[in-house]
Amino acid sequence: MDARRRRSSSSLVKKLTADEPPVESMDKNSLKVKMVERQHVHDDAVKTSDVLPLPIYFTNAAFFTLFFSVVYFLLTRWREKIRSSTPLHVVTLSEMVAISAFIASFIYLLGFFGIDFVQSIFRPSHDVWTSEDDEVVLIKEDTRKVPCGAGIDCSIPILAPPLQSVTKVVDQVPVSIDLTEEDEEIVKSVVTGTTPSYSLESKLGDCGRAAAIRREALQRVTGKSLSGLPLEGFDYASILGQCCEMPIGYVQIPVGIAGPLLLDGKEYSVPMATTEGCLVASTNRGCKAIMMSGGANSVLLRDAMTRAPVMRFATAKRAAELKFYVEDPANFDTLASVFNKSSRFGRLQSIKCAIAGKNLYMRFSCSTGDAMGMNMVSKGVQNVLDFLQNDFPDMDVIGISGNYCSDKKPAAVNWIEGRGKSVVCEVTIKDDVVKKVLKTDVQALGELNMLKNLTGSAMAGALGGFNAHASNIVSAIYIATGQDPAQNVESSHCITMMEAVNDGQDLHVSVTMPSIEVGTVGGGTQLASQSACLNLLGVKEANREAPGSNSRLLATIVAGSVLAGELSLMSAISAGHLVRSHMKYNRSSRDVTKASSS
Repeated sequence: MDARRRRSSSSLVKKLTADEPPVESMDKNSLKVKMVERQHVHDDAVKTSDVLPLPIYFTNAAFFTLFFSVVYFLLTRWREKIRSSTPLHVVTLSEMVAISAFIASFIYLLGFFGIDFVQSIFRPSHDVWTSEDDEVVLIKEDTRKVPCGAGIDCSIPILAPPLQSVTKVVDQVPVSIDLTEEDEEIVKSVVTGTTPSYSLESKLGDCGRAAAIRREALQRVTGKSLSGLPLEGFDYASILGQCCEMPIGYVQIPVGIAGPLLLDGKEYSVPMATTEGCLVASTNRGCKAIMMSGGANSVLLRDAMTRAPVMRFATAKRAAELKFYVEDPANFDTLASVFNKSSRFGRLQSIKCAIAGKNLYMRFSCSTGDAMGMNMVSKGVQNVLDFLQNDFPDMDVIGISGNYCSDKKPAAVNWIEGRGKSVVCEVTIKDDVVKKVLKTDVQALGELNMLKNLTGSAMAGALGGFNAHASNIVSAIYIATGQDPAQNVESSHCITMMEAVNDGQDLHVSVTMPSIEVGTVGGGTQLASQSACLNLLGVKEANREAPGSNSRLLATIVAGSVLAGELSLMSAISAGHLVRSHMKYNRSSRDVTKASSS
């Protein structure tokens, strides 16, 4: 059927292309526009099968039957002639009719199937939506050497203009309107599964248009409206191959400002992305108390990202031999030189090993500059494993990560050894500030901290959770500044200490956070909104003069913000204000009993 469509429109295409300049002289955009014009001609041409008195499948069946019938008849007649010694060139009238029918049916079948097959080999179709080519295209995409979408120029929309209007919602059911003809065909091909949704960016070359088409297809498949999910106003090219796959829009999270936070003699306005009422206001009150008490101070204890592969040996003895080799100080310089080849900023600091039977876990720790550093340390670890394979050929690398790292999971190894940036932040709050700003007193806060954050957490079997709500502040800052929100798990490890000092007049408060995992380059930090929040803190991108200083500063700001949040929440609990404030700022004031009765 496709072959008939191509041949039926060939004359019209020739007319349109008669006055065209040679393809070699056309620029990239002109060639793409011309391909679109030819595609519309191709789609709108009259099909040859439209003039047939019967449906095309009936005609095909008739010619198939005729072809095989006359072949069988002629073979039977020729076998009889051979047995009777009759010359084959002597034919009867019935045989002449059979030969004519054979030739006619053969020409029809060859024209319907054969020519299109030959053309597809020597002159591939320009129709990117041909389903027969999908498998080949997808295999090529999946075997490329660069990150997904890295080689696509999404700044040049091709094939069709942007959608005029995508969806109209009627009774919460999405109804498509004003789609271009080509976009409508693409949406249908996605809905039917002919075109994979994840391949739209690479096939269209327009990331925004791909997101709109994917969104429309999803609404049709699910029957659910996405009217509340914004689509326009976002640079989808910026996330391609780096932040998110198969986008259909973006979620809006409000960003509030807490501060100024006076930390190490400098003031910072801290951006917090959250949907929890009172969180920003509470943190802001803590910042005020810190400011009025002369500011907080921070100390960075260590800076090292980790990765721990797992290897298996035939015996525990053999695993121990590699452990002794790796932990031998005489071999460290050799291993460090191999590791450090992977990056300008990645520098191996230590390797700690643990054995479980015949399995060996090696925890590599290294500095990573201003990047969070997971990919950086992984490349260095792979270099070391390849090097060790020469002396330990029986080493079976089970996985580049064996969870002894440990990433995005609560783990004692992170709580004890640290991961990322380990920071301690402290402040001494004056007695009058405790009473006027925090609305409580020093003794009550000290007692509450001991019974809640220390004893209560111990009773619960907490792992790194000896605090009031460190994860609240960490998550809000992480989302605002483009960090990995999942790493809130270990980054929120925190122990909050409160102690009366100066003869019980003032309150010393500290937070110790051993595994804050942040970066100012890579990942979500390059997005416009997140980059703006980093710029607000003065830590945007990498510090060229002192590599790693921006990410370290960000870690101390996170710890300082946690200190402010802990101070304010603990004061609210001590004063009995927690429920009242949440009912005022984080709940509806409507009387639900009256609403239900009405």
